[in-house]
Amino acid sequence: MPGRTKRSRFSRPKKAKRSKETKPTIANESESEEPDLKRVRWGKSQHGNETTEGKEQSSVSRDFDTSSEEETDGNEKRTCMAIVSQFKRVAAAYYDPTKRILYLLEDTPESDHYDFIRMIVDQVQPDLILTSSSSDGRLSDMLEAEMDGNGGVFVVRPRVEFGAKRGRERLLGLRLLAELVVDTRDAPSDVASLDGESHLFNAYEFMQRSRGAQIDPLQARWNAFVRLGNFASLEMAPLCLACVAALLDHLVREQATHGDEGVEGLDMCSIEAFPLSNAMHINNDSLLSLQIFDTESHAATQSSQTKEGLSLFGILNNTRTAAGRVLMRDWFVRPSLSIQVIEGRHDAISCFLRGESLGTANAMHSHIKGIGSISRAWHFMKQGTARARDLQAFVRFVYHAMLLRESCSELSGGHSIQAVKKLIAALDAINLKDLGTIVNETVDWEESETSGRVCVRHNIDKELDQWKHTYHGLEGVLSEVSKVVSQQIPQDYSSCLNVVYFPQLGFLICVPLKDEWRGEEGIQLLEGWSFQFSSEENVYAKSPETRDLDLHIGDLLPHIVDREIEVIQSMLEKIVVHDRIILNIVDVCAEIDCLLSFAEASRAYKYVRPTMTLDNTLDIKGGRHPLQEQVVDTFVPNDAFIGYSLNSEEDNIPTTDSEDGHPRNSILICTGANACGKSVYMKQIALIQYMAQIGCFVPADSATLGLIDKMFTRVQTRESVSKIQSAFMIDLNQVSLAIRNATPRSLVILDEFGKGTLNSDGAGLLAAIVKYFVSIGPDCPKILLATHFHELFQQNLLPPELPITLVHMEILMTDLQGSVIHTDDPGDGNGESQRTRDDIGEPITYLYKVASGPYLHSHAAKCALLFGVPRSVVNRALHVSDLAGRLELGQLLDETLTEKQATELEECESVCRRFLDWNLESDRDDCMERLITVLG
Repeated sequence: MPGRTKRSRFSRPKKAKRSKETKPTIANESESEEPDLKRVRWGKSQHGNETTEGKEQSSVSRDFDTSSEEETDGNEKRTCMAIVSQFKRVAAAYYDPTKRILYLLEDTPESDHYDFIRMIVDQVQPDLILTSSSSDGRLSDMLEAEMDGNGGVFVVRPRVEFGAKRGRERLLGLRLLAELVVDTRDAPSDVASLDGESHLFNAYEFMQRSRGAQIDPLQARWNAFVRLGNFASLEMAPLCLACVAALLDHLVREQATHGDEGVEGLDMCSIEAFPLSNAMHINNDSLLSLQIFDTESHAATQSSQTKEGLSLFGILNNTRTAAGRVLMRDWFVRPSLSIQVIEGRHDAISCFLRGESLGTANAMHSHIKGIGSISRAWHFMKQGTARARDLQAFVRFVYHAMLLRESCSELSGGHSIQAVKKLIAALDAINLKDLGTIVNETVDWEESETSGRVCVRHNIDKELDQWKHTYHGLEGVLSEVSKVVSQQIPQDYSSCLNVVYFPQLGFLICVPLKDEWRGEEGIQLLEGWSFQFSSEENVYAKSPETRDLDLHIGDLLPHIVDREIEVIQSMLEKIVVHDRIILNIVDVCAEIDCLLSFAEASRAYKYVRPTMTLDNTLDIKGGRHPLQEQVVDTFVPNDAFIGYSLNSEEDNIPTTDSEDGHPRNSILICTGANACGKSVYMKQIALIQYMAQIGCFVPADSATLGLIDKMFTRVQTRESVSKIQSAFMIDLNQVSLAIRNATPRSLVILDEFGKGTLNSDGAGLLAAIVKYFVSIGPDCPKILLATHFHELFQQNLLPPELPITLVHMEILMTDLQGSVIHTDDPGDGNGESQRTRDDIGEPITYLYKVASGPYLHSHAAKCALLFGVPRSVVNRALHVSDLAGRLELGQLLDETLTEKQATELEECESVCRRFLDWNLESDRDDCMERLITVLG
């Protein structure tokens, strides 16, 4: 790499010796549970880099040698990255010194193989990776190997540096967030300062300059807290904040030699979401707003468990295995951007939905359920702590795997499906039948169930069989010995005597405890007997006869158990050598499980296969909302045509019409009455696109879809007293995030943005946002917008010539006799409409059908009446609305006047009207006399 001539390596000396100067910090207190976790120690060189102070270190410790002068010289241009994985979730943050941008990856699920971490490391190619000392040892090994292969540096830092609270404080200290930097990109050329230099001022800068002081620390922190949401959504991302803490601390240490003080000195121009190269970016707000996931609390208030509510994941998740459920959640969190991957999943679903393949597909799903139970059992088998039920699970795994292999060969067209070919190759890579036979012929299942441990069958080990034969015949031997001992002792000594066997204690004489033995004299045993212990009823002792039994027979049960453990361990060693193959089978079965689950949902809900294209288009015919159609009797499907389609001859010229003549623009604005289905329409478009990219069929008659790289929503405002933000500020953060990060391949949903402030301000902001996106032409993302701001069309805030598709949701209105008085009244686009007021006596019917053109009435009064608002309140609202529409709000003041005030007002009005009726130019003298008389 440029700027580096030496890199850090890890040494593992054979001799374990700990340096006295630097004590290692244990990554995990329980070494017995995770023996592969690393002990790490840290030191500091004169340049602020990590190094060790001692030359000798334990074989499980890691050395860092980064004190090279050559490496320090190149630190300024190093791409630094921090990664944390915890509870099967991963987060990352990295700094690009060339672009001066901090990239954040929010908390996202991760598999046991760390495939996602490998992907982001390969994409970024960092020069330095930081991770926490509390990270799993397998993750550290993987990152070390990756950096060794790439010629980079891998550093383990103390876990105290990876704190979510610490990361938030570091972010709030950035000058980028604390100071409101003037944006001069759109500065007018005629704005100049007093000294003649062109400059752009804002109110905040003016106030600061007028005070002649530095930025107030409290004001700067408030600015940073508010603006943080403009760049990233980190409320539900503690691991990402932890990565930010360690990364910014490292950058501060590197820049310490340049005289910069703290986080404020970092040269950073922007914070952006991590640009995944092969997965769609969709944040938690969008996942919740679109109801892709919906976690519900348990019915029992004392339970902390949760369940999946009515959500897209809930209706598509028909997986039969835990591994399949985890993989499907990964697909939902990271929809694919590869057409090959998406179409491969679609091909598999098409194959499973064929009529001749339905029976085979159902059989495959049943066999996969039997295979899925192997994961936990295989873990115990590798550790050597497998119980009988774990070995039974392995035998079931072998049985169902063999049946699954037969089903794959019977699947019609399965030889052309990539996932099925992977499954066949994985199952053929090993002779599972032999492994299952080894276990089944070694373990005695009946004896294992009776004894509560894993027992070995006969004829496996001759010495073990002899011990078991002797052990099982002990009852007769003990009876004979007890008879012999009874004849040798006095008759009055004990009326009952038994010879018993205890593991670890051997053979003992058992006699009842006499009453006289409970006194001060204690227990009096016969000569040659030695006391062992006693209970409330019996006394146990050793006699010469029992000592002979200990000598000749011995402690059989521990020998039997130890020997069986050796046999079982030897058997497991023959099996666990195929660890990679078994895990590969489980992973491939999880993929098939997800695809079969998608096929089952597609068959049940009548989904169709979408057509994926490289064009940046979104064409849907007869689209439905996958969740809404589950809770209504009849769902009305709708079409959608959005986005640019590039000509094949000239790739830079967009077309605005689809093949069947439908207008197509990147921006679609939907208007209509309250509760007419605008939000459902926009959400169904987004969900259809989302479902296609996770590899599922979609609820539509047909769909031709391009790829979406990012999805942003302003649908749901999640307020909290912990946020120093109003509801409108939260909405602004969501919109700002979309504006900063959206690309031509992105999808943005704005549902009634601006409703949290004054109508004029909200309409102005919305119009400005729309015009901004229109101004960038073919680089405009696909935008779905629903609004009740009719000022956009009535006051020409959005000129009709703009390339925007205007649609509305149809309604049906009837009079009191049931006759249709108008089916729709969209207006003429200039704000003129046939109907100008609402009559709450006219029933309204929502048709939920999309039609072209805007609709300039919200029918809010009818909606209020439908939802139980008293009729008197609704009538009053209609009256005020009618006066406001005619600019006669002054009449409302007349309602508050007394009778005397009304009389005086009428007299004054009469005088004013008489005065206005005079013609002062024609008869000036007469008018002056009349005026003196009136005023006199």
